[in-house]
Amino acid sequence: MEITLMQGIGLAIMAIIVGVDFWLEGLFIFRPIIVSTLTGVILGDVQLGLLTGGITELAFAGLTPAGGTQPPNPVLAGVMSTVIAYTTKTEASGAMALALPFSFLMQYIILFCYSTFSFFMKGADKAAEEADTAKIVKINMTCTAIIALLYGLVVFLCAYVAQDAMKTFVEILPAWLTHGFEVAGGILPAVGFAMLLKVMLKGEFVPYLLIGFVIACFLDYSNLLPIAVVGVALALFVYNIEKSTKANASVQNMAEEGEEDGI
Repeated sequence: MEITLMQGIGLAIMAIIVGVDFWLEGLFIFRPIIVSTLTGVILGDVQLGLLTGGITELAFAGLTPAGGTQPPNPVLAGVMSTVIAYTTKTEASGAMALALPFSFLMQYIILFCYSTFSFFMKGADKAAEEADTAKIVKINMTCTAIIALLYGLVVFLCAYVAQDAMKTFVEILPAWLTHGFEVAGGILPAVGFAMLLKVMLKGEFVPYLLIGFVIACFLDYSNLLPIAVVGVALALFVYNIEKSTKANASVQNMAEEGEEDGI
């Protein structure tokens, strides 16, 4: 299917908004599951956006900046996974794998901006010494505007201008290579989730992981809503227990203090 000019402009505007959010890390609407869903809305296929967004989000779940390392850009991954699946009719997992080069491209552009924005630092230091808050705001707004325009431009070029070349490229790929991308795309969510568990998983959380594993693998259901409901129930269960434990501890402390005062 073709992406129209208006859809391309809509994707660019959406990329500007979520790109600024990623730059500022404000509302976290830059996550792939949100970006892909919004892309699906703009392209008129919300179900496809949700599907590609879910797979891409799992792959990016454990990818967070650590020190000087920068993971692939989640905004371009979210946009292009849906765009590729929409225009080339590629499976969602394969589209996510094919979107990774665009994600790396955007991250390299952002890293280049990190370096070039050092040009503004001398002026920012001088403004700080003079307590010129207006100039500091102007510098920050200028840098943010550059980032926003770059996101919009890259998404417009990749999603609209290059769509024919992208479609031709996917069509000439041999079947074994396309299948390889689909397999790699299916593995990446597991890798991303494993990286997330490596950071978050603690001994006391293992029972909840096992409960979720049993529900996901051995019960027959048509969607993920039952797992989400069970997760909420377990979270409320733990919250109420901890709340009750703290209340009992507070009462016990008050009783002990009263006994000491009485003595």
